[in-house]
Amino acid sequence: MRRVFAPLFLLATNVCLMAAPTTPAPAPASGPKPSTKPADAKPTPKPDTPAEPKLAPAAPPVKPPPEDAYKQMEMLTRAMEMVRQNYVEESKITYEELVQGALEGMLARLDPHCEYMGKSLFEDMQREQRDTSEGIGITIALRQNMLTIITVREDGPAAAAGVLSGDQLVRINDVLTDSVGVAEAMQLLKGKSGDEVRLTVRRPGTKQFLDFKVKHEMLAETSVHDALLLSSKMTGDYKIGYMRISQFNAPTAGELATALDDLEAEGMQAFVLDLRNNPGGLVDSAVAVCGEFLPEGTVVVTTEGRVASQNPPPYRTPSRNGKEPRKYPIAVLINHGSASASELTAGALQDLKRAIVVGTTSFGKGSVQTILPMKNGAAMRLTTAKYYTPSHRTIHENGVEPNIVSALTTEEEMRISKWRASHGTGEAAALELAGLGDKQLERAVDALKGVLVFDAFVAPGLAPAAKPLEVKP
Repeated sequence: MRRVFAPLFLLATNVCLMAAPTTPAPAPASGPKPSTKPADAKPTPKPDTPAEPKLAPAAPPVKPPPEDAYKQMEMLTRAMEMVRQNYVEESKITYEELVQGALEGMLARLDPHCEYMGKSLFEDMQREQRDTSEGIGITIALRQNMLTIITVREDGPAAAAGVLSGDQLVRINDVLTDSVGVAEAMQLLKGKSGDEVRLTVRRPGTKQFLDFKVKHEMLAETSVHDALLLSSKMTGDYKIGYMRISQFNAPTAGELATALDDLEAEGMQAFVLDLRNNPGGLVDSAVAVCGEFLPEGTVVVTTEGRVASQNPPPYRTPSRNGKEPRKYPIAVLINHGSASASELTAGALQDLKRAIVVGTTSFGKGSVQTILPMKNGAAMRLTTAKYYTPSHRTIHENGVEPNIVSALTTEEEMRISKWRASHGTGEAAALELAGLGDKQLERAVDALKGVLVFDAFVAPGLAPAAKPLEVKP
């Protein structure tokens, strides 16, 4: 796939591409600028500039295009014609090929989440977007212009083969990924249950190139895992619960609430919520999860684009039907594979002083992508807004920084991944987890133990202070 990087494009006079239903401005021929400025497509003035009363009806004010717009379009058009006249392979220089290359380069240059999807690719995505039950259990994104595996489902075939979060995709079957976007890579990775896909990855931690053969499988849709009380080997005299959310889907908040009720019945005093390698999911689900620990109606997330009037209302925690939010201390685990909705959850609980965040800085995916269909049957995936935490910080390209930084080696991540894929249940699982050497979990437990010790230490001081003795003369 070829990419031609360019900010705008304009076809020659005998070809025109309509990308939006607005009236395009006429392109002048090379030479002096026309004396008449093109009419703007907006029928009304800007909201912050009220129209003055006029004696007779008149056209609204016209905003002229930037002075260099035509100059840049002319330069791109001339470049296209130079390519058409001089490039060696005639089959690659049709206007359609050149325009698609210009679109691919233009969108890829904006941010890693913007992408041009050709007609066939867009049709495939529309046809298959509901079928998410079969796969190899990985989530991918562009990081520093490299296709990177962001998360690996511990119950999926990729994890069983040894693929790790953070591995860089070098080849999918026989296709090198140096010029492959996310949407095309997802299509290359698709298959039916039993189909095999060959992956070549580069592991940054060891700088090794590794080959894997992975078969597609039916994947379970559960998202809440390993709800248990941690072993006393880790927690001492305190009862600290642990639970992991692998993704945010519709039933996640309900599953979490049920599991929390069971742990509270066992006497849980503090709780560790593990969001490591969670690629995100439904924002509403993440907001509902936050609602388990925050008062109802609390603003958790806001969405802001360029046009303030088009911003939706902020996301608020749902009603709890009179039930009080859970008030015990919480620690949230995140890492480089925590993205999107998991980052919003960690960022909100951190901003509102409701949880201690432990681990490493999260991925930094906090933007909204909109699919914009085009008249030629293709589509653009375009970033149209960003998510903001309650303190109005954006996690996009920044991530959530933990309160307590703790990193794992590649060997430790591999050991934890293997445990997640296959482990015991109940007390046996708690004992295995205690002996796993998960330093991030250990730091979270130590932080919660410190909070519990401090609460017990200051509790007597919360009682009314005794009156000082009066000294009589």
